Amino acid sequence: MNSKSPVRRRPGRRAAVTVGLVLAVGLGVSAQVSAQASVHAPAKASSAAPQPVSGTSGQAVTRVADFYGAYIDAKGDYTDPDVTLATALRNHYLTPDFAERLAAWEEKNAADGVLRAQNVPARWTVTDNGTVGNGHEVIVTLTFGSGETTQKTKLYVLVERYNHIVDIDTTSAR
Repeated sequence: MNSKSPVRRRPGRRAAVTVGLVLAVGLGVSAQVSAQASVHAPAKASSAAPQPVSGTSGQAVTRVADFYGAYIDAKGDYTDPDVTLATALRNHYLTPDFAERLAAWEEKNAADGVLRAQNVPARWTVTDNGTVGNGHEVIVTLTFGSGETTQKTKLYVLVERYNHIVDIDTTSAR
């Protein structure tokens, strides 16, 4: 259009834009109301509900949970496991002496010594088991499989006072 031509308005187009704007505002308000309602609604107990994870710096149980979570993530990607990350985690969290003993155990048993298995668990829990000598014992329960075909392995992880893992065993040091 040039500046001399009369402006032609299309009433149908304006109505469609207006209706679209009203719907967008209306949907936004209804989405906001439902979101606010869900925030104030009590959480239902289900496996889909978000579960908090917390920890404390310098605490043995947190350190072991951090290690196992990262290690299982690194090993658990079946299409592309991150061997470099798994090795770096072992170097960071394990004492050199224990790393050598663990390598010997792995050679003898043809399994991953951190997991005491040839595969990666589907779930795990970490529980404080208290002080043992100059260290701290943490129980790691690994759950392999799914559905009705699960197997649990309980590991006792001994952490020295400088927060390095000095032993992983299937029996308690207590």
